[in-house]
Amino acid sequence: MASIGVVLPGPAAFDAWRDQARRMLAAEVPPEKVEWRVAGEAAGLFSGSAAGLFGGAPPPASKAPPVAVPRAFPALAEVAIRHRDPERFALLYQVLWRLTHGSHGLLEDHADPNVNRLEAMAKSVRRDAHKMHAFLRFRCIQAEGGPHYLAWFEPDHHILHAEADFFVRRFASLRWSIITPEASAHWNGTALTFGPGGSRHDVPREDAVEELWRTYYASIFNPARLKPAAMRAEMPKKYWRNMPETRDIARLIAEAPARAAEMVARGATPPALRRQRDVHLTPPPGVPKAMDLLAPSDPTAALAALRAEVLADHTLAWAAQSTQAVFGEGPIGARLLFVGEQPGDEEDIAGRPFVGPAGRLFNRALEEVGIPRAETYVTNAVKHFKYTPTGRRRIHQSPDAGDIAHYRPFLRREIEIVGPKLVVSLGASALRALTGKAVAVGKARGQVLALPDGPPVFPTIHPSYLLRLPDAAAKAAEYQRFLADLRAAAAAARA
Repeated sequence: MASIGVVLPGPAAFDAWRDQARRMLAAEVPPEKVEWRVAGEAAGLFSGSAAGLFGGAPPPASKAPPVAVPRAFPALAEVAIRHRDPERFALLYQVLWRLTHGSHGLLEDHADPNVNRLEAMAKSVRRDAHKMHAFLRFRCIQAEGGPHYLAWFEPDHHILHAEADFFVRRFASLRWSIITPEASAHWNGTALTFGPGGSRHDVPREDAVEELWRTYYASIFNPARLKPAAMRAEMPKKYWRNMPETRDIARLIAEAPARAAEMVARGATPPALRRQRDVHLTPPPGVPKAMDLLAPSDPTAALAALRAEVLADHTLAWAAQSTQAVFGEGPIGARLLFVGEQPGDEEDIAGRPFVGPAGRLFNRALEEVGIPRAETYVTNAVKHFKYTPTGRRRIHQSPDAGDIAHYRPFLRREIEIVGPKLVVSLGASALRALTGKAVAVGKARGQVLALPDGPPVFPTIHPSYLLRLPDAAAKAAEYQRFLADLRAAAAAARA
């Protein structure tokens, strides 16, 4: 059989690759007889044409039947195809061929060279996407119609088309463009379009808010937790030239020993003993200077410093997949402090706790029992969104005991600073984080548990439990029981 050449319309055209792979499989064309390339690239030595299909006679696309493969393969392939490895198309077809020719359980063999290489490629692509989320910086220019935000980024892989939706969700109200060497993405407030690539000179080096951002970064820089090697590993120097705050890193590192010594001399921040003014924990428009965050008598500054520490924490490998850490919000000195499990998909994007479906149900329940959410403090036991990527969806994955233990010190310090009268645990993960052990929610629900090292805990269910109940009558009954728990918790806090 002569070699068959397949030309794909783009470097990460998964749908086109999938359609052509089905045609090859229907014609029983083995992997070694297929040459894959992208339109515009030079053809190989054995290709018979510069475009289209040639050399063989695979069936028309309309007759190519669907292929039965494990669910994990399309999800893995859709990510790995964005890798820059020129052999990615051939590798994917090689794995697909084996899956459909007697090795249906191939993906479970992580030691297999093909599978191992494919998983490594997908991991590299996800890490590149995480870097883009974290290190892309917009600069504002005045254009026709108002402000327009431009960003320059140099991805390692072909990720722009896949990751543009992330920036649409995050910056839906702005007009922006992301320029990369090979392509560009543009959002006008209503539609997302793509165009040719550009150069770094297409984006201004700085704008009016650059100085404010550098001041904010200096304010949240924690000298006591400085680990230069880990910082360089998480934020490689290749990204520094496009990030305004990196101009101050050398100075901040040089000042770190003196600042850390001053922190030790000042002593620990005591817990809040009285109700303080309300604090909304999104970054304020005016950021305090770095030394102001170390003032031991100010719980507001202590909470801001803890928030910065949580946002900078990427110790757990899976946390790097999330958009951002989600810290708590509410007034210091709140009588009631609610602890959930972890952020969900919407919380991960918004950077705020309890704003998704379970959060909206929680807010409705608070309103029904007369508890203003603005007078409560709401947070989570685990601060990052743990999920399993499935195509374009992110499926919630429950945190394990190790995850909960990792975030427990953050949670305890958060509670200590806020100083509530009562902590309400929502679900099993929150209860474990507060007590340090596995406790059945059903047995402890509705009781006030005294703890040796913190305020008492009132266990109840997580609102997401109500959303999962399929029976309408059972859901209504459990919702009323949840309302009763909230009323009891409010009474206990007052007492």
